[in-house]
Amino acid sequence: MASTIAPSEEEKRDLYNLANNVPFDDRINHEADLTDLNLTLIQAYLKEIGSSLYEESKHMEFVDLCRNMNIVNSLPEYTKPKNVGLMFFSLEPQRFFPYAQIDVVQFPDDLGGDKIIEKTFKGPLHQQLRDALLYIRNNIITEQVIKHPDRAEADRFFNYPYAAVEESLCNAAYHKGYDVREPIEVRVLPDRIEIVSHPGADRSITEEGLRTYRVFNRRYRNRRIGEFLKEMHLTEGRNTGFRKILNALERNGSPKPIFETDPERLSFCTTLLIHPHFLQQNENRNGIVNDNANVSNVPNRVPNVSNQEKALSETEERILALITENPTITSQCIAEQCNISRKTVTRVCKLLKEKGIIVREGKTRGRWIVKK
Repeated sequence: MASTIAPSEEEKRDLYNLANNVPFDDRINHEADLTDLNLTLIQAYLKEIGSSLYEESKHMEFVDLCRNMNIVNSLPEYTKPKNVGLMFFSLEPQRFFPYAQIDVVQFPDDLGGDKIIEKTFKGPLHQQLRDALLYIRNNIITEQVIKHPDRAEADRFFNYPYAAVEESLCNAAYHKGYDVREPIEVRVLPDRIEIVSHPGADRSITEEGLRTYRVFNRRYRNRRIGEFLKEMHLTEGRNTGFRKILNALERNGSPKPIFETDPERLSFCTTLLIHPHFLQQNENRNGIVNDNANVSNVPNRVPNVSNQEKALSETEERILALITENPTITSQCIAEQCNISRKTVTRVCKLLKEKGIIVREGKTRGRWIVKK
């Protein structure tokens, strides 16, 4: 009643954002000047989208051009750029939005290895997004073609479908909080790609909705950014992103994605799992432990995939052996003994339960039962 409770930093930020009627991307940036906007970038954008303003921009006053695009405020005595204008049409937007960048980090030998390959993309928002996608397409995405002696058609599939990667990264750039000093991070591991952005999903999106892929965002964080990305055909909005990712993965024969956010909504992670054929190749070639055995929902589009699904992977066998030896073992103990994450343990146990190999009896202090 009369007691005072101090809000946490996350609660303060949510309260401030709710109280502020102007979204961050549409706010005036009082630290910038009109000269921080680049005419060449503006004209290149207008030409790309086929705007009639492109020809007019050649003889129009620069400030009038910016007002027509709504990237500056309308006060003639105090003309300042808006944040969205600086994000797209400033040569160095990181001066005003620290860590507004995309980091692509590769772990060829998994998280425990010594080799790490890092690549950072900065600059105008749409340029860094396109440069990062081009880098991923040229250096990470690979295609396999399997020919058959009994028919002319060959099976073609990718380790990760480009359309799913593009949509996931564009969504991260669209929904990122640019007042949060954290980059978008693309983590490339031997068996998956993780795309992490900050903060997490809007509170109108439930965790159950993320698990069942039934997401209806009722409040967009960056509508102005979405408008510019939509004009360049990089995103669509209207809650179509998840469905496009699912469709691209299904056409490629890849496992379904994993969408995760923490209860405090500090971050959002999209996980794209590698095609099972590439996963088997990685295990055979490099001896990498399968840290992601969730292939139960992969359609049988590739020869011998059904046989791979029937056999247990190395990770499944190790976890099954630990459960058999100690039916009351916890997920944390399994993760420590197998040197994998708890998320992977949960995923593998779920797969073993779906295969009818194990069942769980009880919840908090339950035990595992291995079916013979």
